[in-house]
Amino acid sequence: MARADLDKQPTDVRRMFDTVAKRYDLTNDLMTAGIQRTWRRAMVDAVAPQRGDLVLDLAAGTGCSSEPFGAHGATAVPCDFSVGMLQQGKKDRPSLPFVAGDGTRLPFLDDTFDAVTISYGLRNFVDPVAGLEEMLRVTRPGGRLVVCEFSTPTNGALRTLYLDGFMQALPRIASLTASAADAYVYLAESIRAWPDQEGLAAMVAEAGWQRPEWRNLTGGIVALHRATA
Repeated sequence: MARADLDKQPTDVRRMFDTVAKRYDLTNDLMTAGIQRTWRRAMVDAVAPQRGDLVLDLAAGTGCSSEPFGAHGATAVPCDFSVGMLQQGKKDRPSLPFVAGDGTRLPFLDDTFDAVTISYGLRNFVDPVAGLEEMLRVTRPGGRLVVCEFSTPTNGALRTLYLDGFMQALPRIASLTASAADAYVYLAESIRAWPDQEGLAAMVAEAGWQRPEWRNLTGGIVALHRATA
């Protein structure tokens, strides 16, 4: 597999995720020492799903981020453009209604969903603002957006340790379980190049979402961004 460049050519990014799909969930747990489970619970709480809600979980991969919505009586539709991820997800979570789709050209009608969420996927879009506009199109008026994404730690010492220490070690950590550790070089670089909290909030507003706000998790390593259609 050729490593995807930071210009995020869709074919390269799709191929990268196809390659790492089999052990993607395990590798993420290892890299975050299980903290990602806490982030996932915070994401679901931020969506505040109600019984009967229809939630689009975009860039859902194998569906681990989609599964918790069912406990709240909501229906989550996991959508991803990586066929490899979808195939692995269908094996692991056969009850979920997986849909193949490009985040910038979603295969859904206008005003379909009560909420749209995306975890750690927006930074892989060629045009994140266009993706956010498309999410707004498929969300009902008054619906919610929640973006869970790697961000910029607010403490200087933590920021240095995270960006200069952990990000450099990430491919080596991933090599313990991942079949294509080179993919995690791309993922580390995409995190380093991604805008900070204020930058992402500006993107959300530019796309037309109302009242964008964010909450830092784990000192800003991850941030939850919320807005309303």
